[in-house]
Amino acid sequence: MKKIISQSIMIWFFPIILIGGLFNPVLGYLVFLMMIFFLVLSYFKGRFWCGFLCPRGAFLDLFLSKFSLKRNVPKFFCNPKIRMSIFFIFMGFFVLQIIISPKNINAIGFVFVRMCIITTILAILLGIPMQQRTWCLICPMSRLQEKIRSLNRS
Repeated sequence: MKKIISQSIMIWFFPIILIGGLFNPVLGYLVFLMMIFFLVLSYFKGRFWCGFLCPRGAFLDLFLSKFSLKRNVPKFFCNPKIRMSIFFIFMGFFVLQIIISPKNINAIGFVFVRMCIITTILAILLGIPMQQRTWCLICPMSRLQEKIRSLNRS
């Protein structure tokens, strides 16, 4: 019940960032603020963000699940080396975009919007033929949250 309520609220951030960010790139900073929030939260609650608060996760559960074929996810998606490789590829791509973008508020905001668009397209492409949350298995932010949570367990 809590998950349905939180997802019903958080799903509204999704079109605000994806669509609104195309017209007003400053909305991309919402992604940055969410990242700060979930990174702090993950130290105490692990991947709680992923399951209950992620706007993309809400979209995948509430919308894409209606179109998903819900087939088994290939085992290599759970391979830690694959997941870590995807993490480094996406983080490298993100850092490169920040470095080469003009240093103004709109350009940097659009980097966050663009990354959100790219990962959403990948989530849809993976979620239709497999489970709707297949992307979540390899999401770089999910991996980062797991690593941060492990710091609290040490």
